Amino acid sequence: MADDNTAFTVKLAQSGQSIEVPAGGTILFSLLEAGIEVPFSCGHGICGTCETEVVEGRPDHRDFILTDEEKAENKTIMICCSRSRTDELVLDI
Repeated sequence: MADDNTAFTVKLAQSGQSIEVPAGGTILFSLLEAGIEVPFSCGHGICGTCETEVVEGRPDHRDFILTDEEKAENKTIMICCSRSRTDELVLDI
């Protein structure tokens, strides 16, 4: 299981590209650093702008938008603040 101290990989389902998210880093920052443009606004998990569909893997939800039921379904993730509980997280990007 990945946590704040563990790097993990985000695979982009649409392009097949893989992006490494470093320990302590965010999915959003890692994507932006790799030149991948994604929508975002607040950066703190309170607006929902960066909500992204999860294709595979188990998110570590850290947002304030999704309900407990939605978090349990693991269908979407707020990429600005959430991380991964698995070594690889596949997103619909």
